Amino acid sequence: MGVDYQGSRAVPRLELGEAALEFIQQQDEFIGTQVLPIFPTKKKASIFPAITRESITREADTKRAPRGNYNRDGFQAKDKQYNCEEYGLEGPLDDSERSLYATDFDAELTTVQIITRRVLQAQERRIAGIVFNTTTFAGPALYTDNSGAPWDNPSSDVPLQVRAAREKVRANCGIDPNTLICSKANIDRLLANNSIKDAIKYVARLTEAELLNALADILGVRRILVGKGIYNTAKEGKPFASADIWNDDYAMVATIGDSQRLSDPSVGRVFLWSADSPENATVEQYRDDAARSDIFRVRQHVDELIIDPYFAHLMKVDA
Repeated sequence: MGVDYQGSRAVPRLELGEAALEFIQQQDEFIGTQVLPIFPTKKKASIFPAITRESITREADTKRAPRGNYNRDGFQAKDKQYNCEEYGLEGPLDDSERSLYATDFDAELTTVQIITRRVLQAQERRIAGIVFNTTTFAGPALYTDNSGAPWDNPSSDVPLQVRAAREKVRANCGIDPNTLICSKANIDRLLANNSIKDAIKYVARLTEAELLNALADILGVRRILVGKGIYNTAKEGKPFASADIWNDDYAMVATIGDSQRLSDPSVGRVFLWSADSPENATVEQYRDDAARSDIFRVRQHVDELIIDPYFAHLMKVDA
């Protein structure tokens, strides 16, 4: 336990981190880092070349005269800046607790799973807050209020609403958005929608994945990201009060790029300072002898950014 790590006595626990992340991913509740894909960077803060709608839609003169040279053109990226901040949480495991639970479950892994989930839940809320945001996505080019025909009304023409939002994105940047982002509550509303039910009624024994694929085909997107995470809105000591992380008043169509290529048009990214936190949830352990406990720390060094809002369109879908 006495190995120095980046100036501290905390020891990386990569195997615990991998096991905790695998468990959380299996729960399929968080979508934030799919909406804003993670881009690892060796720098904490820097300027980066952002691919925006201007850089992919500019007109060029392609005419060539006989024996003449071809005109030349290249891409122009807009300089934007990221600045990663550190987030994290610690969980103590007392020596007596380790012994008490030894025959029931792996106390180390359980501690790390709980702490990791809380760190990722906080990140999910940050991402949902900047994506379903009527300040960033404002004005008719970026936002449509469909609350007059809400998604909880089975007779609302939801496919028409989504097609209209997709057309807004295409008109803004020349790209048809590939993803619909919404909460689990709104998926349930879509499945109760009259026109959608009619479109899938002859497909027997649909699994959840098949249902989402069928919905994506009907709505004209490649995939649907469903936010299932909840959080407790009650203050400490008060009765539990559940709320969706992804507000069911809103849904979004968006262009989402590959996580490894900044050259891909994408509504946003999560920049991860990999030199300090190699994973989105980096796990470390150190000893607190005064408390007779091992302390498990889960941390991340990230910046979550909307790069170009014109690669998406936000809809209000509830009254």
